[in-house]
Amino acid sequence: MRPDDLIPHRPPFLLVDEITELEPGQSARGRWRLTGEEEFFAGHFPGRPTVPGVLMVESLAQLGAAAVLADERYAGRLPLFGGIDRARFRRQVVPGDSLDLEVRLTQMSARAGRGHGVASVAGERAAEVDLLFVLVPA
Repeated sequence: MRPDDLIPHRPPFLLVDEITELEPGQSARGRWRLTGEEEFFAGHFPGRPTVPGVLMVESLAQLGAAAVLADERYAGRLPLFGGIDRARFRRQVVPGDSLDLEVRLTQMSARAGRGHGVASVAGERAAEVDLLFVLVPA
């Protein structure tokens, strides 16, 4: 499934290429393929291109937003960041890597929610984060 069918993000700030599994309002799995053509690699870091950790967190948040918005209970809403807790970065992600993303929504209400996300490369954990978001009218 294409993420832009569910979330409003568009290139160059769409950081999920595909959604491979989706349980509306519960969880999602997806993938972000890093080609090396992404503009941020030129400056982060010259000679040693690395995906910024904050962009890995954003890719997980976008996948989580897709899981939220796939649930008809949240039609007409937009999930926005409310907080980031326990972010950990465990491995460098470089051009050519495929970042496998997984988000599980742990708490949902009509106005906010929480989720837990893990990003990995070839089964090796690259980033992990707890996400807090608020739901606003789209």
